[in-house]
Amino acid sequence: MSFKSVCRSILFGIPIGITFLDTVGYVAKVEGISMQPALNPESTNTDYVFLSRWSIRDYKIERGDVISLTSPKNPKQKIIKRVVGLQGDVVSTMGYKNRYVKVPEGHCWVEGDHTGHTLDSNTFGPVSLGLITAKAVCIVWPPERWQKLENKLPESRKPLSLSI
Repeated sequence: MSFKSVCRSILFGIPIGITFLDTVGYVAKVEGISMQPALNPESTNTDYVFLSRWSIRDYKIERGDVISLTSPKNPKQKIIKRVVGLQGDVVSTMGYKNRYVKVPEGHCWVEGDHTGHTLDSNTFGPVSLGLITAKAVCIVWPPERWQKLENKLPESRKPLSLSI
């Protein structure tokens, strides 16, 4: 291969790679215990998940989805949480300033699976849909943990009333 063809491959490959990462998705390391037991069930192993940007392109999320979002408290930080409530839902909070919250239009309510060990909507309130960056689709590493992430919500965390 000549130097010219290598340069041409790089010049075409970089924009294609960037477009893929911006449009389709990427693999990310999950740090912390806030999503245990779904993610990082043992503190000795770290899960890596595929985050699909394509899945949330129209902000179509469902209760139970595991999503990545920009932290409302620290815009430089990305966090991963489960969607508990959608706009119009009334949710029972755990330590938020109000016992019940109606999720406003254009927002969702997110929580970590490890109650009491997570900074989530119970700390910062409803989250703007615009902060959502991707949906966690599956665990890709370590190999013994390969699995699709289920869209499930514990019965105790289901909204008290659902929007239609």
